[in-house]
Amino acid sequence: MIDSNIEKVIDFTDDIMVKVGFNPTFASYMSAIINIFVLLLVAYSIYLICIYTFNKVLKYVALKTKTTFDDLLISNKTAKYISHLIPLLFVYKAVPLILQKFILWEGFFGKIIDIYIVILILLIIRTVFNALRDHLKLMPRYSDKPIDSYIQVIMIVLWVFGVTAIILMLFNLKIQTLFATFGAISAIVLLIFRDTILGFIASIQVSVNDMVRIGDWITMDKFGADGDVIEINLATVKVRNFDNTTSTIPTYSLISDSFKNWRGMFNSDGRRIKRHVLIKSSSVRFLLEEELDDLKKIQLISNYIDERQTEIATFNSLRAVDKSLLVNGRNLTNFGLFRKYINEYLQNYPGLNKNMVLMCRQLQSNEFGIPLEIYAFSEDKTWVNYEYIMADIFDHLIASVVYFDLEIYELPTSKSLVQFARESNRLT
Repeated sequence: MIDSNIEKVIDFTDDIMVKVGFNPTFASYMSAIINIFVLLLVAYSIYLICIYTFNKVLKYVALKTKTTFDDLLISNKTAKYISHLIPLLFVYKAVPLILQKFILWEGFFGKIIDIYIVILILLIIRTVFNALRDHLKLMPRYSDKPIDSYIQVIMIVLWVFGVTAIILMLFNLKIQTLFATFGAISAIVLLIFRDTILGFIASIQVSVNDMVRIGDWITMDKFGADGDVIEINLATVKVRNFDNTTSTIPTYSLISDSFKNWRGMFNSDGRRIKRHVLIKSSSVRFLLEEELDDLKKIQLISNYIDERQTEIATFNSLRAVDKSLLVNGRNLTNFGLFRKYINEYLQNYPGLNKNMVLMCRQLQSNEFGIPLEIYAFSEDKTWVNYEYIMADIFDHLIASVVYFDLEIYELPTSKSLVQFARESNRLT
């Protein structure tokens, strides 16, 4: 029916061109050009009708269904590309009839239409996959998976088949000839697609080994990355740093270079606190009995001092230790008692996980003093709260040092140096 109507239109146009006074050959050319122009106008009109209809239908279906997939099809413009199919099919049927007298034109336009059909199918598939990707990202089960990488791999394979089909159409080649040509230039192909191939392999390894997920906090100094992973695709991993900048890391670098993933910390029962202060060695000394009596007023170590005094007195008495010098026998030191106090303080601090390692320890002394380190785990792993807990503990530690007659090492300031020089001059 459509074919016969198109043929009637063509004959009608030819008759008009002849009646106008053109010779038959020129009339055929003019008729073909006019008919193609009219054909394109009709096809565009069909396209407008289709896109309007498809959008209306999709929106109606989206409102009636609970799933978000159809909404994502609308946002990814699937209807726009599907709307091309009907006018394209119309053009595909009409062109051979319009250009039946012009073999070269017919072949040229036929190839263009065939290529456009291949590209259009790929674009429709891409929009569907993009909608599927967005839909999966909304599901908690898949929200941290590198869905982009999988979609990109599938689309690359489809585009390779599409480009192969286009080349076969353009040059009227057999597929065996094309593959033989690709085999001959495989080295160049591998060189061109090196990053894509490496990214593809890396994406598989990252996914299979569960090395990185979307939402993980990773640190990679080589690329200046320190923040949350927001996207994983075939070529790159995007990290939103804590200063709101974005770092882009090649995907294959995740398997070739070293990086730190903080997911284990968030999945554990606490976030580690590992920080120290430096105690001046010269401030460490033995404690006198009267000093111990004053320190008993500190409730956290009052019972401990009593127990230790009894234990030490018994030990020294049994061995007839000469206590005229404090260095003889066993004695309590201000530093050791301070460590015990900090341990008790940590045990009573509400923000720490008591089921994990918790201690105050003395590290190897150095030219700056004796490092006194807090090693514990905060129950709250949120960055802001974690920093508050750690600062609160060290505020107390620094403020309580003076009660044990200890000093924290720090480099002298210009003000202290000036004061020291003035006192030296006054003494001389």
